Amino acid sequence: MPNPRLDGSPPSPQKPFVTDIAPPEKPAEAPASAKKAGGLLKSSAIYSGLTLVSRFMGFARDLAVSYRMGASATPAADAYNAALAFPNLFRRFFAEGAFAAAFVPAYAKSLQRDGEETADILAADAMASLAAATIVITIVCQLAMPWLMMLISPGFGWGTEKYKLAVLLTQITMPYLPCMAIVAHLSGVLNARDRFVLSAGAPILLNVATLVFILPQTSAVGAATWGSVGVIVAGVAQAALLTWGVNKSGAKVHWRLPRLTPEVRELIGKAIPGALAASATQVNIFISGNLASHVPGGRSWLATADRLYQLPLGLVGVAIGVALLPRLSRAVNTGDGDDAQTAMDQAITLAMALTIPAAAALVAMPGFLSDALYTRGQFTSFDASQTASALFFYGLGTPAFVLQQLYSRAFFARGDTKSPMRFALISVAMNIGLGILLFNLIGVKGIAAATAVASWINVGQMVWGLSRKGHYSPSLRTWSRVSRILAASVAMGGALAAASHWRPLIEAPLRELGLRGHTLGAKEFALLLTVLVGAALYPPLVFLFGGVTPAELKGVLRRGK
Repeated sequence: MPNPRLDGSPPSPQKPFVTDIAPPEKPAEAPASAKKAGGLLKSSAIYSGLTLVSRFMGFARDLAVSYRMGASATPAADAYNAALAFPNLFRRFFAEGAFAAAFVPAYAKSLQRDGEETADILAADAMASLAAATIVITIVCQLAMPWLMMLISPGFGWGTEKYKLAVLLTQITMPYLPCMAIVAHLSGVLNARDRFVLSAGAPILLNVATLVFILPQTSAVGAATWGSVGVIVAGVAQAALLTWGVNKSGAKVHWRLPRLTPEVRELIGKAIPGALAASATQVNIFISGNLASHVPGGRSWLATADRLYQLPLGLVGVAIGVALLPRLSRAVNTGDGDDAQTAMDQAITLAMALTIPAAAALVAMPGFLSDALYTRGQFTSFDASQTASALFFYGLGTPAFVLQQLYSRAFFARGDTKSPMRFALISVAMNIGLGILLFNLIGVKGIAAATAVASWINVGQMVWGLSRKGHYSPSLRTWSRVSRILAASVAMGGALAAASHWRPLIEAPLRELGLRGHTLGAKEFALLLTVLVGAALYPPLVFLFGGVTPAELKGVLRRGK
């Protein structure tokens, strides 16, 4: 809903990690490592804050999509989700994945070693090559879409109404790919210069545009068609915004014809394996959608469940990962092993402190969440129950989805894209095999279970690979912190599961108060109340178990002030 920045601090294992991050009273005398720690935490906060706004806007967009298009009752939702999945897969393959794996470390290194002018020439050449490649892919896919759709969603059936609509919508959305390639590339230029506001805020435009185009529609097919048009409008707007932002930052990344310079060829050589490595989760999701296309509504159930676990992935995993990569790259380039170790330890601890409780909530009350949030309009109670079954397994995999984002950065910062590529290929193979097996045994929810298992296998491989090469192993203190965070989250999850079980008792007094609306009623307010109680329970529980201390929280609040 994971993208998204974090921080590291120097070595002292006796000190709590947030205290390490907080700067001393006199900034001018602060050690370099403390300044780096503060910068990483600040970057994470900026990216996460804007990502939170984007995710809430995205949630509003998803409510509009489910309300207007439904899931199993009409062909529109499945066709619309298929149309978004295909360009998104290529976007993460050739834009975000390749970019994260190859361009950010190379650009950061060039800025540090060669200066801005040389680094900006590299950025311009890389952008020209990336734009040219994605435009060619878009044109080829547009022409071949009637045949490609049978690869994307074979379950739709050749020549059916759903198949024809999916072909049309995917042809409409494919130009989103080159727009997003440019956006991802320019975001990297800004992030390498420690500027994160525009790259974090750009997705808001997509949510606003699709809402504007979907809400006025009265039919499911009309909403799907105009929603696809809104995607293209948003892509152009995002590319224009990031172009303006890069120029405003002082970077001189101008348009030019593609040139295969030695530097660009080196980037391509690293980007190809890196794209696959960084996109393991997206490849698994694509395979899941392929299998789910055989069940009416299956694609939409998975897409709806996907939105909910994408919130912690986007707010935590992507935010921290995006901020972590430039920091790690600089530490590796300067040979500062202590700084690299500290940054990874703090990234994992902070990420798990925010992710594990979110995963516990998804596992504890998937039915409560899906029904209260989505059951209205064209989205039926049956759709909500099927979404809940998938959401349970996605919740079990959510920490792995986030950890993949962090551990892959440890490889990319060292210029190693081949190791995570091999791990990703194994993960994808496992997902295909398990997905087919479990889909035939237990249906669509088996696809979600296979995705979660494959992601944990991928994390395990990366942990082993980094440790074997001596690049990184979590400290004992980090293991201790994460285990305590897990214990606190399990306790909170138990309370949420009880609330979900006794849901009728929570809703009854709300109905007595007159909350019976079709859009916002007793079930929605009951969910809100339950979530607020869970959010209030987690801080004292994590303090009690020692995952985070009150002193560390005070340090963060002082820093915020």
